[in-house]
Amino acid sequence: MSDSIPSPASVAGLTDLLRSGGYLADRGLSTAVYVALTLGRPLLVEGEVGVGKTELAKVLASVFGRKLIRLQCYEGIDTNQALYEWDYARQMLQIRALSERDIADEEQVEKLFGPRFLLERPLLTALREGDRAVLLIDEVDRADDEFEAFLLELLSDFQITIPEIGTITADAPPVVILTSNRTRELHDALKRRCLYHWVGYPSAEREVEIIRVRAPEASENLARKVVTAVNRLRGLDLAKPPGIAETLDWVAALNVLGREELDTQTVEDTLGAVIKERDDLETVMGRLEELAADG
Repeated sequence: MSDSIPSPASVAGLTDLLRSGGYLADRGLSTAVYVALTLGRPLLVEGEVGVGKTELAKVLASVFGRKLIRLQCYEGIDTNQALYEWDYARQMLQIRALSERDIADEEQVEKLFGPRFLLERPLLTALREGDRAVLLIDEVDRADDEFEAFLLELLSDFQITIPEIGTITADAPPVVILTSNRTRELHDALKRRCLYHWVGYPSAEREVEIIRVRAPEASENLARKVVTAVNRLRGLDLAKPPGIAETLDWVAALNVLGREELDTQTVEDTLGAVIKERDDLETVMGRLEELAADG
């Protein structure tokens, strides 16, 4: 078997493969992933929080038997956290262990900035792993413009230069999935280097199917009632509408309590599984009867 990731023979084949990993992708998403895999292009996946963007990369790594390398972006992230840094503590210990003659030896000093003292961060690890890895650059919209500009070069050439060591190039590019919650607009230059897909909330029928796949212990009756209630919540003016992750959390909570019906008391008791903001909770508490009503 080749070390490179085999591309499925068709979009339908990829859809089935993702489903075997517990991920139900619609045709649009499967097509975007299929094209990205075939062309070796990064895929930028945008959408609301909790619709399965991060899970897509996890399942891709799982079904292809490849290493998942995750870079979680945040405000202020820089190349040291993302690419590499030197192990200064070990370097200082090594310096203390060197004699004066060793310190005068240029070759001994150069060894202090060799692979032994290099701490690999996710992006460098992904370059070394190449197509044996799936690189997830998660919530790239949380990073700043400077870091986004740094990503442009990496995603174009899949190589980086470490002054003390030289240029490191991926033998073959890893599969790259970038996710964004659209907390800010990404630059066109980054989007040009990627294929793009928007992931919205699923239809009610598909969300019921997702529950049945991810939580098979839940009855179809309960799944439909939860999905009906969740869709009503999404129709309210909430700061954080529930995503698929919250739907699954709610089903899990109801299963733990052995509840098969969504009456007002049950909704009130388990609302913390699906609503995660205090203001939203106050909004929803006045709509309990509506949420408990059959769709």
